[in-house]
Amino acid sequence: MHRNLITAIVLTKDEEKILDRCLSALHFVQQVIVFDSFSTDKTLSIAKSHGAIIHQRKFDNYARQRNAALDIVPSDCEWVLMVDADEIVTDELRHEILNRIEVDSENTMFRVRRKDVFQNKWLRHSSGYPTWFPRLFKNGHVRVERAINEEYVTSGSEGRLNEHLLHYPFNKGITWWIEKHNRYSQMEAKLMVKEIGEPLKLWGLFSKDPVVRRKQQKRLSYHLPFRPQFVFFAFYVLKGGFLDGKAGYHFCRMREMYEQMISLKYDELKRNNANS
Repeated sequence: MHRNLITAIVLTKDEEKILDRCLSALHFVQQVIVFDSFSTDKTLSIAKSHGAIIHQRKFDNYARQRNAALDIVPSDCEWVLMVDADEIVTDELRHEILNRIEVDSENTMFRVRRKDVFQNKWLRHSSGYPTWFPRLFKNGHVRVERAINEEYVTSGSEGRLNEHLLHYPFNKGITWWIEKHNRYSQMEAKLMVKEIGEPLKLWGLFSKDPVVRRKQQKRLSYHLPFRPQFVFFAFYVLKGGFLDGKAGYHFCRMREMYEQMISLKYDELKRNNANS
């Protein structure tokens, strides 16, 4: 028995299609908290069948939702593993997590790479891989900022795990993905209105801190002409998305569509603000 207690947190909202796989892969943790946004499908019954502790909170934004979940983790828990319902912990990652927390006394946050799957294919190139997501934390040492595409801030140092999560963003279908990113684009457009006037720090583009680097990359992208088309070119050509075949092409086109929605909604918000 590993002495480090791990609590897993899974955010849910109508996740009946994939939640069983997600929770089955978390059998190695001591406690699972399903932090639910009032699901109306079989999500809660699936969570109960796995012995998960269920908490419900009305969703407002991702940072507040994640922080609220972190706040209810018992104080005697040493580590928190936060995964989304569409993320599956592989056996290799499980072994690495258990081994790492036994020997690592320095880091308070670990980042993990994901393998995004679309049309039964790992989007190795068109997804922007490798992108590092904070997923394993020392309890009480991490807070989450930014309403969407969150940023994680830790009071200590951070490390990286070598193994991967499997990510199934299309497990509910393409229609659901488009509806979700329609909502996301509205949230991003509102943040863009707020953040676009903030100064761009060019040195941050080369920072070793991925949080700083990503923040400045986003600031820079706000000022690019034809930003949606550039995103397609960057992921499909420069990143080699064409190597992912038809799945890569369609995924890059959907990324372009998402960025186009953000740009259109940003312009709309600017006009509305100017006329108010």
